[in-house]
Amino acid sequence: MRPRLPATKLKPAAALLHRPPPPPAAARLLSAVAPPSDACLLQQQQLDDHIARGNLSLARHLFDQIPDPDVRAYNALIRAYSWRGPALAADALTLYRAMLHDGVPPNKYTFPFVLKACSALLDLRAGRAIHRHAARAGLHADLFVSTALIDLYMKCAFFRHATNVFDRMPARDAVAWNAMLAGYALHGMHHHALAYLLRMQDRLRPNASTLVSLLPLLAQQRALSQGKSAHAYSVRACLHDKDGVLVGTALLDMYAKCGHLRYACRVFEAMAEKNDVTWSALIGGFVLCNRMLEAFRLFKDMLAQGLCFLSPTSVASALRACASLADLRIGKQLHVLLAKSGLHSDLTAGNSLLSMYAKAGLIDEATVLFDEMVVKDTVSYSALISGYVQNGMADEAFLVFRKMQACNVEPDVATMVSLIPACSHLAALQHGKCSHGSVVVRGIASETSICNALIDMYAKCGRIDLSRQIFDVMPARDIVSWNTMIAGYGIHGLGKEAAALFLDMKNRACEPDDVTFICLISACSHSGLVTEGKRWFHMMEQKYGITPRMEHYIGMVDLLARGGFLDEAYRFIQSMPLKADVRVWGALLGACRVHKNIDLGKQVAKMIQKLGPEGTGNFVLLSNIFSAAGRFDEAAEVRILQKEKGFKKSPGCSWIEINGSLHAFIGGDRSHPQSPQIYQELDSILVDINKLGYQADTSFVLQDLEDEEKEKALLYHSEKLAIAFGILTLGEDKTIFVTKNLRVCGDCHTVIKYMTLVRKRAIIVRDANRFHHFKNGQCSCGDFW
Repeated sequence: MRPRLPATKLKPAAALLHRPPPPPAAARLLSAVAPPSDACLLQQQQLDDHIARGNLSLARHLFDQIPDPDVRAYNALIRAYSWRGPALAADALTLYRAMLHDGVPPNKYTFPFVLKACSALLDLRAGRAIHRHAARAGLHADLFVSTALIDLYMKCAFFRHATNVFDRMPARDAVAWNAMLAGYALHGMHHHALAYLLRMQDRLRPNASTLVSLLPLLAQQRALSQGKSAHAYSVRACLHDKDGVLVGTALLDMYAKCGHLRYACRVFEAMAEKNDVTWSALIGGFVLCNRMLEAFRLFKDMLAQGLCFLSPTSVASALRACASLADLRIGKQLHVLLAKSGLHSDLTAGNSLLSMYAKAGLIDEATVLFDEMVVKDTVSYSALISGYVQNGMADEAFLVFRKMQACNVEPDVATMVSLIPACSHLAALQHGKCSHGSVVVRGIASETSICNALIDMYAKCGRIDLSRQIFDVMPARDIVSWNTMIAGYGIHGLGKEAAALFLDMKNRACEPDDVTFICLISACSHSGLVTEGKRWFHMMEQKYGITPRMEHYIGMVDLLARGGFLDEAYRFIQSMPLKADVRVWGALLGACRVHKNIDLGKQVAKMIQKLGPEGTGNFVLLSNIFSAAGRFDEAAEVRILQKEKGFKKSPGCSWIEINGSLHAFIGGDRSHPQSPQIYQELDSILVDINKLGYQADTSFVLQDLEDEEKEKALLYHSEKLAIAFGILTLGEDKTIFVTKNLRVCGDCHTVIKYMTLVRKRAIIVRDANRFHHFKNGQCSCGDFW
């Protein structure tokens, strides 16, 4: 008698299969006409035919009509389900449970099929139960069963169990060795995979499947020399003759990811046969190496060969190239091509389109596309969140994230790296802390990219101390980590701390890059460390061989001009090897405003007008220079020219976060529900600070008004309204943190210092340039901003 395996260790499915009612009369007539064995053979043949055609619903319907299906019928349908991937793998497990329930003993063919379903679902619990079933049946040492178990355990990262199964196999073929090697490669375990490859070579010759498993790992490790060795072996073993497409595609992908596109192209050209994966791999390689024009030309060459090569992956690479080249016209043509070819509903293609529109700033188109997508995954939500943040729409990014959570779509590292900067943009510390908690709960807080985003977020939310805590405890730092921390110190005016961190970076043998010196020079600029900044600039080229680019020159002009060395800054611009752009002259123009150098300001303004202003800022700066000097007619002329050019000045806006909610104010704003109390508090503060000797600096009122009107206009600047609201709302032990979209004016800076004295409060203001920490009548910037 054949053994029957109990199902007590493998829980039955919720919808366990039951036997159908007795067959209709026609079926009974068929049974009466044909012998039972012939009927079973006929039904089995029909079942196999449906499965071969891919009609699994019809196959299942026929299966349910079989009065007593045997092991062969169960195996055929379980195999069909398991080979369809995660979508139908659960049906394979359900059918296996029904098989046990009906007393049909599995055989050596059943176990590999059902274990494959467990692998597709990464269902380790069910897989281990099936392992026990196979052991009771005496089939656990079977070559095919053991190989299926190895595949399951390796995919579920149960390496010890996989090794135990492998070591106990009485005989091993290339498939078993490849399963071990592929498992280690899947998890990026480079040395383990190579160790098994060496062991395998002592017993068997690696085949095409071995190389196809190994080469992606070598590509990931950028192990070019080992990749070349694999290529040489494939030539000696003539693997191109039988599996030319698989091996050739894996080889060119390896070369492309190692940055050797010339070798990749040679492999591609030598291939007698190519498929859509081959084209996609080469196009993706050019995109990866930032060779966008060549990538798009290759995509067009592929289309010329016929639409049969068009795939979601190749389109995704082409769309990345369009986004990088800012070529929306071609991107939209690709959108049309996707629709015509029927690939527009593919998730990979849809996500690529979504990312292209978002990166191009076409956020409305991205939103429409997102809403039209029938299926959305983590990548879809992450792309839209990133698009909103990059386009300054942080509030909408949070709404999309909440929708993502409501739809039970699990955020990943990329999602959180996109979301955390939204907290930085709004200076929303409570939201940032919630995001921090979220990554801790999900077990991704130690990821380097997450830590970098958190360092930046806490720095921009006024908590540079928390930034440093994360920096100190993060398990691995990259150059972005060091640069972000140095930049954080810079915007808080902690130039000496930034320089000390740079020296620590050098002591730890981490080589600085060009961005490091941009951050370092900026930190010196915000701290008035002119001599140190000049030293770092010269050291950058002389010691580290880094050629200065425009951003370095902007930083140097800002450093010299903020320090009051306007003539030296002007001479520095004249001596630049690059032609100074509007940003360089704009940095000098801003300093002319601070130091009230009208003549140089007019000269710089003429240079900017020749180049063409890039935005409103330079018009506003020149207008403010004239207004501060009382030359209101000339200021009006600049504003008229600004209007004629189509530039609009953004109104000053300040906001404060109270219990997770943001409250925004503009100058003279009375729309807030607590406006009467806010204005009453400001009037009271004005009385108190006047007693301490405060006098309004009306030069910061840039309209031609009477002195009394100017004082009133100054009193109700947006940052003062936000601070007054914070004084009324937050406890006396709480630091008041306000963010402003523009540079804080000199009078507000003076008033806030007085506020810390008369209200005994610590106040932090983040303006467009830097942080100001006010306490006991002093500011951390030392009146240098």
